[in-house]
Amino acid sequence: MIYCYERMKKVFKIFNTFDICLWVVSVVSIILAFSLSSRRDYFTLASSITGVSALMFIVKGNVIGQFLVVIFAVFYGIVSYFFKYYGEMITYLGMSAPAAICAIVSWMRHPYKDRSQVAVGTLNAKKIAIVCILSAAITVAFYFILRALGTANLVISTASVTTSMLAACLTFLRSPLYGVAYACNDIVLIVMWILATVKDISYLPMVICFVLFLIYDVYGFFSWSLMRKRQNTPAEQTDEKAE
Repeated sequence: MIYCYERMKKVFKIFNTFDICLWVVSVVSIILAFSLSSRRDYFTLASSITGVSALMFIVKGNVIGQFLVVIFAVFYGIVSYFFKYYGEMITYLGMSAPAAICAIVSWMRHPYKDRSQVAVGTLNAKKIAIVCILSAAITVAFYFILRALGTANLVISTASVTTSMLAACLTFLRSPLYGVAYACNDIVLIVMWILATVKDISYLPMVICFVLFLIYDVYGFFSWSLMRKRQNTPAEQTDEKAE
């Protein structure tokens, strides 16, 4: 019990005042958007709050974020199903959740120092080629699958699959570029859920959610870039070897 407490206390030390304020503002914004809806969709609320909480940990390179992504994927898949965004449902339940589980394994196998942070990875030509080929193949396959399912907003839904695949691969590879890929995905999803909100105001929290995701992912790119720079400094590498 004491060990768990000490571990959790160490984990939460990774957040600074800005991080905590950003999370609080995010949750309050989601709850306010939720309160504006006459129809209370609690899956939307749970999905949004879990999502921003997951991204806060991921911004800091902490594996807890990936566990929360799995939970988010389940909630988000349910919300997407009800609005007939089948591409989102299949993408998150069939790709993002399994990708997060793979990322958990990858991140736990590549810790940095005290294990509260993952070691930032590097990309080479081979990895980039594999990511591009996989993303292109998934895009083509999903376009026809989603069209057959009668997915709402087909072109935008397909674009979401592409950007999600890119982001999932880059997250698994522990690259700071995951933030750029997810930011592109966020823009696509903001458009998708605005279209949904026009028909049903109860989806407004999802719009707010992905606007916040965009902020987190841009923040994540810069945070991870600084992490990589810090981890690669000679002083840090010397300290790590000494341990």
